[in-house]
Amino acid sequence: MRALVFSEQGLEIERAYPMPIPGDGEALIRVVQAGICNTDLEITRGYKGFHGVLGHEFVGIVEEIGGAVDRKEHATMLGKRVVGEINIPCRQIECAYCRHEVYSHCPRRTALGIIGHDGIFAEYATLPLANLHLVPDEVSDDEAVFVEPLAANFEMLEQMHILPSERVLVLGDGKMGQLAARVLVLSGCEVLMVGKHTEKLALVAGSGVKTLALEDAEQLVQQGERSAYVVECTGSARGLEMALRLVRPRGTIMLKSTVAEPGTLDFSTIVVNEIRVQGSRCGPFEPALRALRQKRIDVSSLISARYTLDEAVAAFQFAVQRGNLKVLLTMEA
Repeated sequence: MRALVFSEQGLEIERAYPMPIPGDGEALIRVVQAGICNTDLEITRGYKGFHGVLGHEFVGIVEEIGGAVDRKEHATMLGKRVVGEINIPCRQIECAYCRHEVYSHCPRRTALGIIGHDGIFAEYATLPLANLHLVPDEVSDDEAVFVEPLAANFEMLEQMHILPSERVLVLGDGKMGQLAARVLVLSGCEVLMVGKHTEKLALVAGSGVKTLALEDAEQLVQQGERSAYVVECTGSARGLEMALRLVRPRGTIMLKSTVAEPGTLDFSTIVVNEIRVQGSRCGPFEPALRALRQKRIDVSSLISARYTLDEAVAAFQFAVQRGNLKVLLTMEA
């Protein structure tokens, strides 16, 4: 099959890459469409040291179910569109994390296109059936590609209790910041996005999100209007430093960025101001699918370009350019 492979030599399309074979309890998925994520870009810069097929945001069709599983139970998935959770845990009873269903932190887990498991920038991929979610008819392929990153943002609502009377500041107007703002506004709180790009800030104008240019953010500090919650989505090693200036004492900073570049930080500010710093990554798929099915979140304006799998190297070159948001790959020849 064709696949986009990252190695020490860089990115290249391999046209005779081995087809994956589904094991017990796994599905063979024909990938229909996929999205390039900032994590994919960071992997090409050294993040996690991963080599292999990249990609983890996708919609595909279940072609085959492998191994000794209850085929009757899972037959409803055959031929259906699915999206998939990226963490593949061991699910062993002796694993304390899996025993308590904290699968995303299983110490023996692999992660789709990130850790120890080929991703979905290919014609076919495999995932455990337990990772898959059926895509409702009301959700288009374009929308379905956004389910995984949307779910990662719904995780914030699982991690922190935001009062409707509070203001949440989203730092960064890129792909993750755009989705974070759209999810947070559903909670009823005031959401303020701070970013560098006028055209990107304008994209959330119809979503009930307020915006502020980055160069004007210092005014919030001077006016004593720092926020109780700051969500860091800049994709920059310096993002946390900026977040610390914008969060108020005893406030919470939510970190959504994964970056390969190391950063330096003065931890005394966190101690003196009693700041809570919360990491946040993968999240629940059902709220994301429900929001898309109910048309409560619009993602169409976030699509910057479309490429075929054969054009994937050029797609990555386009995705790293400043100003671009989501780049989609279709697997058609």
